[in-house]
Amino acid sequence: MTVLAASLLPWVGGALASAAHVVHPVPEDGSVFDPDIVYVGRWDTTTSPTAYTPYWAGAYFRVGFTGRTVGLKQRGTVNLWASIDGGSAKLYKNVSGVVNLTPVPLSPGRHTLQVNYQAIAGYYHGDAVFQGLVLGRGETTFTPPARTRLIEFVGDSITVGLTTSQQARTAYGWLIGERLGADHTQIAQGGACLVATADGCVGLQRQFTRLGPLLSSPAWDFSRYQADAVVINLGTNDVGHGVHTPTFQAAYISLLHEVRAAYPHAWIFALRTFRGRYAAQTQAAVSAVVSAGDSRVSFVNTAGWLSPADFTDGVHPTDQGHRIIAGRLAPIIAARIGAA
Repeated sequence: MTVLAASLLPWVGGALASAAHVVHPVPEDGSVFDPDIVYVGRWDTTTSPTAYTPYWAGAYFRVGFTGRTVGLKQRGTVNLWASIDGGSAKLYKNVSGVVNLTPVPLSPGRHTLQVNYQAIAGYYHGDAVFQGLVLGRGETTFTPPARTRLIEFVGDSITVGLTTSQQARTAYGWLIGERLGADHTQIAQGGACLVATADGCVGLQRQFTRLGPLLSSPAWDFSRYQADAVVINLGTNDVGHGVHTPTFQAAYISLLHEVRAAYPHAWIFALRTFRGRYAAQTQAAVSAVVSAGDSRVSFVNTAGWLSPADFTDGVHPTDQGHRIIAGRLAPIIAARIGAA
């Protein structure tokens, strides 16, 4: 019997015990509400006391743990990525129940874990419902090294990382966050517009304040975390849904106001879309809010950043294209909010 298998016996036995006897877990036991688990991004932590669900593409969690083994409790089948001790992330496909992340036990001591669920165009591939960690017998969690900055990236399928090798993980937002040693979120959805349209385009001007991309999604509690920077990359899809330029500019101003209300101290970066759509209106929206007194907003001119070879289909950047974007944008962000 492996170390992890032995460690699962108490949990499995408890699951089969009488439901009338409820044992409340203690801190540092790997339960979903263990304070040592750092949830980054928009997670639903209120619908169920024993199962947490991420929304948008770039959510993940970080945690430290002692011992040689660790596993996840997953409600249903899902694809996920896991990285231990900062190493290369491993893709676990179509896993469910207890997922053993250490078939070969680790060296004794303290370790760190980062987990995110695979998303395709912003929707999670499977049942991304986390039900806690499985630790070795007698082992505990600990708070992972702190990250003092958080950057939020707002956009469409480009920000999601569609057509890249690892989706959200190989998109420029994830790359920038990791490069700067900051936590990061991708509030993005494939096909999203800035403006919600009658033909069904998800409008981030409306959904930015929500837990998820669906109209029925509840309001997000912005007291859960505060972003130090917000990067907006929207407008690529609005043209195809007939959004007129004055409407776009007014909606962009509205979104900038919403972001400022949510994050009073964040620096806001409005990107020229990589295809140049609504570039003038984006820049004009930034000028309008700056003129109105908000000095912590910048227009980022991305013209010339990418060549035709840096796209997979003329719209979505390749892995290399996202690396180029990260290389150009990371110093701009760092200059405003500082390095880790």
